[in-house]
Amino acid sequence: MDFATLQAHGLITALLCVAAYLGGSISSAILVCRLFGLPDPRTEGSHNPGATNVLRLGGKPAAALTLAGDVLKGVIPVLVAVHWLQLPLLIAALAGWFAFLGHLFPVFFQFQGGKGVATAFGLLFALHWPTGLVTGAVWLVLFATLRISSLASMAAFLVMPVAILFWQPETLWPMILLSLVLIGRHHSNIRKLLSGEELGFRKPKQPE
Repeated sequence: MDFATLQAHGLITALLCVAAYLGGSISSAILVCRLFGLPDPRTEGSHNPGATNVLRLGGKPAAALTLAGDVLKGVIPVLVAVHWLQLPLLIAALAGWFAFLGHLFPVFFQFQGGKGVATAFGLLFALHWPTGLVTGAVWLVLFATLRISSLASMAAFLVMPVAILFWQPETLWPMILLSLVLIGRHHSNIRKLLSGEELGFRKPKQPE
């Protein structure tokens, strides 16, 4: 851990991380469902306030709006850190991490948040787009093959720290922590995968 970098920018780092957490706490899924008159995603479907569950509950327009909001929560603090405040990449990664944390445990919604996949992708693409492309490619291949979003997400973020280590090692430790927390948030999906109960997106078979 680069303590010298954090100490050199201590106050601005703390303020930026608090702002990123508060921004991340704005639940796109809950707000979009209220806007579209849909059930609360925390109590319906998979009970996860994220774009995948909103897709099941309300279709593509609502899911797309949710996805855009969740991605932007990861993008904005990283871009502010790098391009506006011109802070080191480690601090930008930390700001994105706190936005991700806010999505998981939103202070404005009783700390009942989503799994953080879209927000994690947002911060990845803003931090280092080649890593975002590699991680996204793993997700796309697995989802196209298996049609199970949770499994594709966990596998993609197992690969992500390897790409970060190769291209941007100074941000490695917050990105490893992000991957561990993201996979940990999928604990219920892991149980369902092992029991064969996980919800996928395969089309139902037509009756013969």
